[in-house]
Amino acid sequence: MTSFDTSPQLNVWRALLALAVVFVMLATTGWTAVRSHRTPSPLQASLSAWEHGRIGGHALPDPDAAPGRLARFFASLTVHQQTRLVRSYPLAVGNMNGAPVALRYRANRIALHAARETERVRMHDNRLSPVGQHEAGRRMNRYDDLLAYGRQILAFDPEGNGRVAEVLGDLDRAQRVSVVVPGVDTDVLTFQRTNRKYSAPVGMASALYRAEWEASPTTRTAVIAWADYTAPNGLGMDAATAMRANSGALRLNALVRALPGRAPVALYCHSYGSVVCGVAAHALPGRVTDIAVAGSPGMRVENAAQLRTSARVWSMRDADDWIQDVPYLEVGGLGHGADPVSSAFGARVLSARGAKGHGGYFEPGTESLYNFAEIGVGAFDAVRCDRRDQNDGSDQQNRKDDVCLKGLSDGAMAGRA
Repeated sequence: MTSFDTSPQLNVWRALLALAVVFVMLATTGWTAVRSHRTPSPLQASLSAWEHGRIGGHALPDPDAAPGRLARFFASLTVHQQTRLVRSYPLAVGNMNGAPVALRYRANRIALHAARETERVRMHDNRLSPVGQHEAGRRMNRYDDLLAYGRQILAFDPEGNGRVAEVLGDLDRAQRVSVVVPGVDTDVLTFQRTNRKYSAPVGMASALYRAEWEASPTTRTAVIAWADYTAPNGLGMDAATAMRANSGALRLNALVRALPGRAPVALYCHSYGSVVCGVAAHALPGRVTDIAVAGSPGMRVENAAQLRTSARVWSMRDADDWIQDVPYLEVGGLGHGADPVSSAFGARVLSARGAKGHGGYFEPGTESLYNFAEIGVGAFDAVRCDRRDQNDGSDQQNRKDDVCLKGLSDGAMAGRA
């Protein structure tokens, strides 16, 4: 979520909660249903073509098959056959969990070139309004950015506001993998920013990647800026419910299960991204060892135990983050449950000193980023716990540290490669 004035945010949330019962009644009677008939999206068209394709005289496998099945299929192909599939079905291959990551990078470059050309044409399409032409230009420029030399685009879908994921580092050889899960107003255009750079997914991931290297230069890490789900737009009804989180959780689980190798995975879930991680937690594979949330409106549960995960659950919130004034409750499907930094929730509460508001958790030099990096390289003995009691604001360092570091003293460095 982006940072706004506190009062308007509270007014929005209070109004949404007050309308919860009415909205649920209308939704269940179908009053809010919207039906539309559209042509297939570029990704759907590519997947449809794949389903009817053949190679070496054999039908292509189901694109939704288990990642292991798809990995074995691609491994059985010659280099020429792999290249043929990348060129024939770039969006399908580029978004296919189980396809080798190097092939996905190549396929998404082809898809990005095609999408850039589409937007270039739209810029001069007189059937579009000046606003539409301007938006086409913005998207074309963003695709130019994503096509820059050395960028590794793991997923790309130009439909709607767009989805994208990027890898920093060598995912195939990584000893530890970190995934940044952002919140509302995340799409292709906001995937990276010049202003407030570290509040956007690319800036978050690049700061974390650098901080992990500084924390342990000998550890091979990879960080994924994951904006491959349809996030809510603004702080409306979508942001107050779990609808987007439910679909995002399925995609996040699919991503993690398809990652190459066996390296431990840590999730860093910001704002509404923590709702996604909360919904996904119970189904994530065991290689997800840590879930860290920052500026969370809740995780759709009343305590960490209800997440039903073997991963360590960490939480943090800056003292100046407006999210603390959002009601931590769930009524009629609106709201996201208990406060993850409250003592009753049971997460390991970390210091976010220096973050300065809702969008500052990945700013270089902050204790929040420092803590994220230490978790990312497995240096759990080095994390800095929150010194403030979240209920009364008093300094209770020993008690808070005991809770934050409980169970980490024995073999705490075992995770550091």
